[in-house]
Amino acid sequence: MNYRTRLLLLILMDSLIVSTAIFIASWIAYPYEPVIHTSSLIISAIALLVFHHLFAVLYNLYKKVWSYASVGELTAIVKAITLSIIGTGIVQFLVNDFEIYKRALLVTWMLHVILIGGSRFIWRVLRDRYIFKSEDKKRTLIIGAGSTGAMIVRQIKDQQNAELLAIGFIDDNRSKQKMQLYNLPVLGSTKDIESVIKNHKIEHVIIAIPTLRKAVLHEIVTTCNKLKVEAQIIPKMEDLMTGKVSVNQLKNVEVEDLLGREPVELDIQTISEYVTGNTVLITGAGGSIGSELCRQLMRFTPKKIVLVGQGEYSIYSIDMELREKYRDVDIDIIPLIGNVQDRARMFDIVEKTKPTIIYHAAAHKHVPLMEYNPHEAVKNNIIGTKNVAEAADTFGVNTFVLVSSDKAVNPTNVMGATKRVAEMVIQDLNTRSKTNFVAVRFGNVLGSRGSVIPLFKKQIRQGGPITITDPEMTRYFMTIPEASRLVIQAGALAKGGEIFVLDMGEPVKIVDLARNLIHLSGYTEEDIPIEFTGIRPGEKMFEELLSESEVHPGEVYEKIYVGRTTEVNPMELLHFISQFESLSNEGIKKELMQIVSTKSIKSAIEK
Repeated sequence: MNYRTRLLLLILMDSLIVSTAIFIASWIAYPYEPVIHTSSLIISAIALLVFHHLFAVLYNLYKKVWSYASVGELTAIVKAITLSIIGTGIVQFLVNDFEIYKRALLVTWMLHVILIGGSRFIWRVLRDRYIFKSEDKKRTLIIGAGSTGAMIVRQIKDQQNAELLAIGFIDDNRSKQKMQLYNLPVLGSTKDIESVIKNHKIEHVIIAIPTLRKAVLHEIVTTCNKLKVEAQIIPKMEDLMTGKVSVNQLKNVEVEDLLGREPVELDIQTISEYVTGNTVLITGAGGSIGSELCRQLMRFTPKKIVLVGQGEYSIYSIDMELREKYRDVDIDIIPLIGNVQDRARMFDIVEKTKPTIIYHAAAHKHVPLMEYNPHEAVKNNIIGTKNVAEAADTFGVNTFVLVSSDKAVNPTNVMGATKRVAEMVIQDLNTRSKTNFVAVRFGNVLGSRGSVIPLFKKQIRQGGPITITDPEMTRYFMTIPEASRLVIQAGALAKGGEIFVLDMGEPVKIVDLARNLIHLSGYTEEDIPIEFTGIRPGEKMFEELLSESEVHPGEVYEKIYVGRTTEVNPMELLHFISQFESLSNEGIKKELMQIVSTKSIKSAIEK
């Protein structure tokens, strides 16, 4: 139906209601004797007709989409009708020798509200119940009967072509049990999900609680997977705050949602004091951690942010992303191509950009690959760190933060050993420099390049199998944003010489991770089998964040521990660096293990 036809029908319908209602009202108000003369009724009907259309235009009653009508539209109708009745009363007062037929006008007002309002809302009822039938729609359960859940249900109801049919809510708030929201009942708490899904033949679950604890989320998803019910979750909290949530933006639950821990509140004041208005340099800025560090740091409006990396496309990508997102913010973004192994280039960059803080995220991190390429691991992870750190010392950088790894603890592989030696390099520099050198150590980062999640997803897309080295293999996991936030927080806590250790929560069996991913992808282990291939060169069965002698219950900040290591022998490090290129692969491994074993971490944990 086009606009003109719809407008004409509304005007004709309203005209019929308005012109006849005064006569019906007169009969209802004065049933036994005709008090109002016919001429007065005709004048009143004409006055009502004129005033109604006048105020209908004023309140846009003919422009509203009545299939989505709510309280706001009803209020507009009542205002227009009330003003038209008042106007007609004034006309009666002037025409009928100062007499107003109050009872007739009151009944007329009631008839107008019922008939005109009802004519608008009846279309919504017809549409919801009869026109757009629900047989082919997915029966949907909403987890959370709060403002977000209400928003989701309203959008489902308002979308004529929505594939979902909202059946009810689940909410742990006792005061909401057996209550209704948008005519939908609260069917129970999260403990009742399995029975609710079975009893109400639920096919689809939407998790609409922004602050839902990860453990509860995991239980819900596990139940949905068991019952073969699709589960989706609302977007990020910041999208909710800006009003971007819609049914179309709901996303499938990812394994990152299940393994990520409860969010840590940053010390905004402390971070702002050392980032805002200063120059920040990030090496490896195009990588997973480096690029997220850039995104997080931009929130604190540094004066300049220097993006350093050897990959042309990765630096171009993060540069364009930041410029697009922060186009209205006065931050100087400087993209620079450079290899940390190029000492002269690193010194030139630090000298010209004069950063206050350096985050050194550039590294080779793939364990089996570095076993085959120990020379490259040493050049990038040790010499690259030494180059950037010494440039920071030479040009008076205030804080240098090395992004390290849990594999630096009692290392059994080349990658872990080179990261441990990199820690030693900056700790040695810290003893004789005005720059505060610190390292931040954490485990595997979900979704980072070369990590297990993208590999498993690729194997699932290919129909399997998923390959795992050993059924008992465990790892610590952290999301990229969480790791980046805690790196920034640790930098704000730096006094010099510390190794900050991020609390990674409980270790996760890789096989459990694979099973979760299979189920979240809509498959079973019969569809996507799991194969065990045996431990690869340099791999540990279990990862550590600190050795037993270092463990201490105190935290310097939420989820952040800190320790100081014993003194480093700089001559031993320099000797290795000066002659490693002449060594064989096995020779490098032997020398590295000797250095890290004689200088193993024996720190005094401090608050």
